[in-house]
Amino acid sequence: MSAMSPAKKVFKDGLWTNTPIFVQVLGICSTLAVTNNLRNTLIMVLGVTFATAMGNLTLSLIKDFMPRKVRMIITVLIHSFYVIIIDILLRAYAPAISKQLGPYVGLIITNCILMGRAEAFAMSNKPWLSFLDGLANGLGYGWVLVSLALIREFFGFGSVLGFKVVGENFTPWTIMVMAPSAFFLVALALWAVNTYKAKAEAAKKGAK
Repeated sequence: MSAMSPAKKVFKDGLWTNTPIFVQVLGICSTLAVTNNLRNTLIMVLGVTFATAMGNLTLSLIKDFMPRKVRMIITVLIHSFYVIIIDILLRAYAPAISKQLGPYVGLIITNCILMGRAEAFAMSNKPWLSFLDGLANGLGYGWVLVSLALIREFFGFGSVLGFKVVGENFTPWTIMVMAPSAFFLVALALWAVNTYKAKAEAAKKGAK
């Protein structure tokens, strides 16, 4: 069996093997904050993915020219630049969503995934792989948030993307639109995914 190429390995790590929420346990705050609405979640996911991928690419390109003493400051400034672009575009083309998200768009800057991937990967790898790492980790973060948002919006509002998908007799689960539900769902998902991975790993070892 041929070895997996570096690009494929990086992408697989970000999407599944080393996903930010289930393995690195990064980006949990936004997971709790915005996942009661699928539309807002999709915007947040796109924003984080864009900022992480472009931030990684930029930092990898200039890493050899960055003085070590100010590396952290430069990293934050670069991420801030990309987040401001997202905020400006939302205000210009989707003002209603921008208003709903409120400060959460600006808080993408403080998302642990951005700084975590910059320090763990972009500072020691080539630009293309760094871009892929940022993209994969953004998408790995994204599929988890979208899954949670789909469940929470459906049971909390009886809708998907704001469109009602249940009958008049449906009683919304109020708990689903509150932060505690996100805690429980993330915990259950962590347990399920890591149990599955452990069993798959044990089966793989047993087959050798």
